[in-house]
Amino acid sequence: MRALDGSHGTSLCLVPCPLSTGAWCYDSQDPKCGPTRWKELAPACEGPDQSPINIDLCLVQRDATLGPFIFQGYDSAPPGPWTLENDGHTELPVDSRGWLPSPVYQLLQLHFHWGSSGHTGSEHSLDEKHSTMEMHLIHMNTEYKSMGEARSHPNGLVVLAVLLAKEDGDNTNFSAIVSGLKNLSSPGVSINLTSTFPLASLLPSGLLPYYRYSRSLTTPGCEPAVLWTVFENTVPIEHAQVGGAQFQTVPQAGPLGLRVGLLRDNFHPQQPLGRHRVSASPGASIRAAV
Repeated sequence: MRALDGSHGTSLCLVPCPLSTGAWCYDSQDPKCGPTRWKELAPACEGPDQSPINIDLCLVQRDATLGPFIFQGYDSAPPGPWTLENDGHTELPVDSRGWLPSPVYQLLQLHFHWGSSGHTGSEHSLDEKHSTMEMHLIHMNTEYKSMGEARSHPNGLVVLAVLLAKEDGDNTNFSAIVSGLKNLSSPGVSINLTSTFPLASLLPSGLLPYYRYSRSLTTPGCEPAVLWTVFENTVPIEHAQVGGAQFQTVPQAGPLGLRVGLLRDNFHPQQPLGRHRVSASPGASIRAAV
């Protein structure tokens, strides 16, 4: 079991808050600083242990030792305020207060990946099926005193990946975040959310079916320091919360931070599984090879 603490200061980033130094972007912003060029900033980005991946349900292996998580502080709304940030694609500080004894992993920030109109935007997929969006909750091993130290250890980070599926009907659990999007009028803008909410409200209703593998961050510096958990059950998000005046209409950054268009397709291309193993928790789906 993993103890995950969400009771301390947390940064909600609209897009990934980079955990390393340097200017980078996605191909949708500018191919000259997209994923194929990240290795120029961080050599690990062309290494063999990169994320995200497709999870082939014929290849996953059942692991009976994968039990439930122990969540601390996820069931109550923190006093706040929480900051919602649109960094476009450049570096932001990450709040890392409140260290707890091992083996606790403390939540530092959460962010979202999405596609363009009519297209999926999740980084991970299950049997080649992508979801509308993907939310990452990044936790750091509190045995380490800084993100720099944690990134240098294979057990430094735990990331929970939540797949968001577009459905009819408003998901009020995202209301506080979605209502703030209209105020992110340009890259570099950050706002305080008017209200906080229990982090558990953003998680799937069933947490035990999940897949586990060890790989890397999906943004520079791409260090292989992440224990990934990809939940099988999706979380619904309403059509208008994805498009309309919401995620897919957030401005992106161009040269010198100028607003040049809409921030879309902010996901890393999938990487080959290679020699790595993906484990399935009890109850997670496994498909027999044909």
